[in-house]
Amino acid sequence: MDAKGILLLGVNHQTAPVHVRERLAFDDSGVRTALAHLVDRETIEEAIIVSTCNRVEVLASGSESGACLERVKTILGWGRGSSGVELEDHLYVHHDQAAVRHLFRVASSLDSMVLGEPQILGQVREAYRLGVDAGTVGRNLTPLMQSAFAAAKRVRTETAIGVNAVSVSYVAVELGRKIFGALKDKVVLLVGAGEMAELAVQHLVESGVSSVLIANRTRDRAEAFAERHGARVVDFDSLAASLDEPDIVICSTAATDFVLTADDVRAAQDRRRSRPLCVIDISVPRQVDPASADLSNVFVFDIDDLQRVVGSNMKEREREASLAEVIVEDEVDKYVGRVRTSEIGPTVAELKDRLNDVAAGEYKRLRRRLGDLTPEQEATIQSVLLPSIVNKISHPMIAHMRDEAKSQGHAGGSVSIWRRIFGLGGAEDE
Repeated sequence: MDAKGILLLGVNHQTAPVHVRERLAFDDSGVRTALAHLVDRETIEEAIIVSTCNRVEVLASGSESGACLERVKTILGWGRGSSGVELEDHLYVHHDQAAVRHLFRVASSLDSMVLGEPQILGQVREAYRLGVDAGTVGRNLTPLMQSAFAAAKRVRTETAIGVNAVSVSYVAVELGRKIFGALKDKVVLLVGAGEMAELAVQHLVESGVSSVLIANRTRDRAEAFAERHGARVVDFDSLAASLDEPDIVICSTAATDFVLTADDVRAAQDRRRSRPLCVIDISVPRQVDPASADLSNVFVFDIDDLQRVVGSNMKEREREASLAEVIVEDEVDKYVGRVRTSEIGPTVAELKDRLNDVAAGEYKRLRRRLGDLTPEQEATIQSVLLPSIVNKISHPMIAHMRDEAKSQGHAGGSVSIWRRIFGLGGAEDE
């Protein structure tokens, strides 16, 4: 079977709404803890967890993918049960070559909410790094991940899918523009000074906003952000009181509770005399109470809502996506081909060892018939002649196994034959 023993399961923005995805989201510490519980070196040998605002996926390697699947569901609570009935309806599961293809498409941003956005590759790389640090990535997933990165690089360099780059942050700014018509002279409050805010502020400045406010739980980080971008810092602990000024609020924090409640927004609207307020919450879990959308002249959008404005930015990228899909398929074929041929490696090594032993044994048995030889002649026979004969004899056997692996997806037939003929280890079990 192609890419045998690879399993990928999870949810994404296409299969599960934000209230489901936020239940599964991991921070870095949670990823490390989950990996430590998942990888038992028996059912699951290696694993990686990719957790972003749009997807949570587990990539695992094991001897039997069905058992791997059940272990992931059990350990992470992703199976049916008192709280799992709804969740399982949103899960997708890919095995073996289908899992490889899905991984390559994700890394290449072909499965993203915003087609071609560059952030996902960095997020997949970070997931790989966390797996390496946790000791849950080894000889199976390392070459797979390296192949995924190679596929993503080809897509980025050989297509125009990343031209006029967009991101979730860019879409958030576009959504604000759709609400107000133009962003010139508008005031924007960014809640959170992370990557999303860094990306959003670039688009905001290009869109002509009059000023940018920044609030962050760590004030030093907010001040550093403000210095870089000419923003003004507002007190995170007085966030609700800071709602009088902005026209748009873009929230991207990692808090566990609402940073703005419906009561906070209601009180602010009373002070603002119900001036329109656009609140874009791109956090997972959500940080702005969705009930705020029920208030007059308050427009609240979560990350799922951003998908509504993606279409107008995606025409060119969709045209490039077909070429990107061809590249991904080519890289999948290359990876699977390497896996297929590598599976015959142990048999090739054992076969050549056995033939070398036979050649050495026959030389020793017949040595006397050769008469007197100089040390140089003796050395030449053992180091040149015998290995050359072994290579000539073994070459057609090895070529046949490789051809069978490439054409049929495995070399089980010829491998089994040669192992039985030469009595290689384990032949009696095949």
